[in-house]
Amino acid sequence: MHSPGLLISLLGFALVLGPLVFIHELGHYLAGRALGVKADVFSIGFGKEVFGWTDKRGTRWKLSALPLGGYVQFAGDSNPAGQPGAEWLSLSADERASTLQGRPLWQRAIIVAAGPFTNLALAVLILAGFALAYGTLVASPVIGVVQPGSVAQAAGLKTGDRVVTLNGTAVSSFIDIRLAVLLHPGERLNMVLDRGGQQLTIPITPARRIDTDQFGNTQPVGFLGIGPVTVEHRRLGPVGALGEGINETREIIGMTVTGLHQILTGRRDTKELGGPINIAKKSGEQLVSGWQNFVQFIAMISINLGFINLLPIPVLDGGHLALFLAEGIRRKPVSLRAQELAFGTGLALVVALMLFVTFNDVSALKLFGG
Repeated sequence: MHSPGLLISLLGFALVLGPLVFIHELGHYLAGRALGVKADVFSIGFGKEVFGWTDKRGTRWKLSALPLGGYVQFAGDSNPAGQPGAEWLSLSADERASTLQGRPLWQRAIIVAAGPFTNLALAVLILAGFALAYGTLVASPVIGVVQPGSVAQAAGLKTGDRVVTLNGTAVSSFIDIRLAVLLHPGERLNMVLDRGGQQLTIPITPARRIDTDQFGNTQPVGFLGIGPVTVEHRRLGPVGALGEGINETREIIGMTVTGLHQILTGRRDTKELGGPINIAKKSGEQLVSGWQNFVQFIAMISINLGFINLLPIPVLDGGHLALFLAEGIRRKPVSLRAQELAFGTGLALVVALMLFVTFNDVSALKLFGG
């Protein structure tokens, strides 16, 4: 299948990023509203306002010129570090109570954390919906197939072996084995097997294989050459589906953490890091692949948006939470100078990362020989 054109990619990108940014900022807004904090501005995008309106609570809802993100500006949140300015200090006690800085530390933390956790909750609900509608696959961690000439056969794995742990992590399903192996091509793994009641520890290194999808995108993956004894399709009720949604979200976060760690330690190519152009490309591809694939892609991006925003990097929600934690430990706010320095460093880091991933995206385009 040919990759979708520019217009389809842009449409897919807008249908992914727009709703997810709105959901993220809505989480902040609703938490603030529930705790009695007034919101001055709710913006999708940055920069000059394209159009907007002011509601009866005095909140300005607007769409801005650069639609790569968004923000909620609460009353009293007058600078990047969230410190009160002279205007805030001149307010009465009642007026201060309706501002972000006038609320207790724990309430400010809830308002900040609400955005990324709303993204994670959305992903859980999407994945739970699929589990409720289609059920799930269940396969015990017992080896039923060993391919001739494979890494598994060379390592001495046999049919009937039950995988107990993989790299020290307990295994409860064959899917656990598959995910771990996929993420570690060419890396040694320690596998503990139960063979006839006897436990064996076998070091094994998954073969490195390049998988190519229908659009020509390539991805290095690990491969052992084993299969399960049986695969069962199981229907789920609402509670079971919710549990499956939570479990899948946890697995995707785990895969993200593993991938980032491998990139930082040099075990994966930094070219695998993608930015807005890559997301737009993938959005278009998933859009033309069918609504199920597209909605699942939205869930994956929502998880990554929530996870990344929880990283303790100043200018991200996680950076604010880290400062709140420091304030709670010290029993007093971090100095304004230290916060401004932290946010300046965080902003420089985020901008540098955006430039790097955008360079990766552009260099991968066929137009430039990628």
